[in-house]
Amino acid sequence: MRKTTTLALIATGLVALGCGAGSTDEGTGSKADAGAGKGDDKPKTAKIGQPARDGKFEFTVKSSKCGVAKIGTDLVGAKAQGQFCLVTINVKNIGKESQMFDGSSQKAYAADGTEYSADGGAAIYANKNAETFLNDINPGNQVTGVVVFDIPKNVKLAKLELHDSPFSGGVTVALS
Repeated sequence: MRKTTTLALIATGLVALGCGAGSTDEGTGSKADAGAGKGDDKPKTAKIGQPARDGKFEFTVKSSKCGVAKIGTDLVGAKAQGQFCLVTINVKNIGKESQMFDGSSQKAYAADGTEYSADGGAAIYANKNAETFLNDINPGNQVTGVVVFDIPKNVKLAKLELHDSPFSGGVTVALS
């Protein structure tokens, strides 16, 4: 009986720690960081070319190009299931310590709200130096890279949701 109680307490403690770990990262993406004004409950939506902040990162979407069928060379590359959308993003660390940028934490949305995940495999061929794959960025430094989304041929992306970590609140950037 005593062993069972001890194991139950340990399991409960581990579950509580796991739940709490996600909530601490959530605070890095506050509404103030996302560009919300004073007294404004909704985060500001940025446009292409405008900086937008989430946690320790300031994102600036430079361009978005869809309709790409293949990335890479004839020998090595990736072929889209539908079409690739290549989104060029500048990521600047505005924090006081190193922060890892992961392209797979970024999301894209169609006008009807359908969510699309980034294609990390295709992004390897779109970036010469793996700028969007688990890249540590020191304070004050910045990188520019391409995040790739594989979406159906008849779909047009309306917005991006950019994150400084998988658990942050994110910031929205309109693509049109």
